Amino acid sequence: MTTATARAGTRVRADGRVEPDVNRSATARRRSQSVRTWIQAAVIVVWCLLPFYWMVVTSFRDVGYTFDTTFWPTHVTFDNYVTALSTNLGNHLGRALLNSLIIGASVTIIALLVGTFAAYALSRIEFRFKGIVLGVIMGASMFPGVALLTPLFQLFTNIGWMGTYQALIIPEISFVLPLTVYTLTSFLREMPWDLEEAARIDGCTSAQAFRKVILPLAAPAVFTTAILAFISSWNEYLISSQLSSDKTQPVTVAIASFTGSLPHQEPYTAVMAAGTIVTVPLVVLVLIFQRRIVAGLTAGGVKG
Repeated sequence: MTTATARAGTRVRADGRVEPDVNRSATARRRSQSVRTWIQAAVIVVWCLLPFYWMVVTSFRDVGYTFDTTFWPTHVTFDNYVTALSTNLGNHLGRALLNSLIIGASVTIIALLVGTFAAYALSRIEFRFKGIVLGVIMGASMFPGVALLTPLFQLFTNIGWMGTYQALIIPEISFVLPLTVYTLTSFLREMPWDLEEAARIDGCTSAQAFRKVILPLAAPAVFTTAILAFISSWNEYLISSQLSSDKTQPVTVAIASFTGSLPHQEPYTAVMAAGTIVTVPLVVLVLIFQRRIVAGLTAGGVKG
């Protein structure tokens, strides 16, 4: 009587021949791919979150231990947050937070109003040179912002807008609007025409069909675009650093101009505390609405 021993990844047939075990090989491949995916995800998460973690750790560290390289929190204190929110040294983080909120909300609302109608026209209405129009819009998003500083500075100085909210809102709309139009156009293009036709048959006008049918279905994409537009406006620094004043400067400019208690002192711990105050709301916002964001980014990706 003979026995046959199969190697790993093979099996013995009834006639005694050894052949590859397809099911076991497929399982091994799936397991290997899953492990690689988790490793890659872990590397990306650590790479992205490590600077944020170090900022938070430094924000709670005593000033005398600013450059301590201990990886976990040591010499914990809340004095840095008190310093960041205090106005005794000429820092006005609270006012800057309000300015950023005003600017970000204004840019987001205007960009959504204009971008939604523009995206609807580009995706649902046939007209000549539509592709060229969309290409010009996308090309505008690639234009370097630093090239606009001198013309904008001269223009707003001539018309008396330097240091005003409109001098910050209008340029930022031009940066956010291409992203808004592109995202919403990609979603609306994949939406079936039958929905609008059914609404028109039921007696709706084009405006009513858009408001009652298309817009509710496009809510995930609109919501995602709103969050991305707000974050983009909240993080803008280049234009704001040149066109804002002490009363209208956003948080990015305010943090960059933080002063310490001593001359020529860079208040690293206070800056880290201010950065944490500014960043945490955005992180919480994304974590709360992450499902809607993913739904909006993937909506329209599959035809059906």
